[in-house]
Amino acid sequence: MADDDENACYLMSEALAEVPLAINLYVLQDGSELLDYLYRRGQYSDPTSSPRPNLILLDLNMPCLNGKEALAQIKSNSNLKHIPIVVITTSKREEDILDCYKLGANSFIVKPLTFKELVNVMKALCHYWFEIVTPPPHTDLSSV
Repeated sequence: MADDDENACYLMSEALAEVPLAINLYVLQDGSELLDYLYRRGQYSDPTSSPRPNLILLDLNMPCLNGKEALAQIKSNSNLKHIPIVVITTSKREEDILDCYKLGANSFIVKPLTFKELVNVMKALCHYWFEIVTPPPHTDLSSV
């Protein structure tokens, strides 16, 4: 998950704890840190502490590198573009929704207003992405 809002990250972590699946959540503060994680740069160079994500939850409004910029870079990389990305943001702007899908987002979710709604969304999201969908196989991304 890439989101610079500590409260949103905490709520997401708590909501995912309600999901009846084993979910390992890695929280990154912005798009730049997300790319460092995916490219295994700096503090993320050890593959055992930075495993490949099965799904990326991406906020749009972040410092350094925003969600759209990170999305564009990930989806333009042939070694990373297969990783599903769900944009989860407070924005309801049609322009943001359209832009994200054009850039290759797999889903766009407006952040729910209540914790109960967030838990329900996370349960549905995890059920879909981890129990229904057949994900692409993990590939050796050491050359990323």
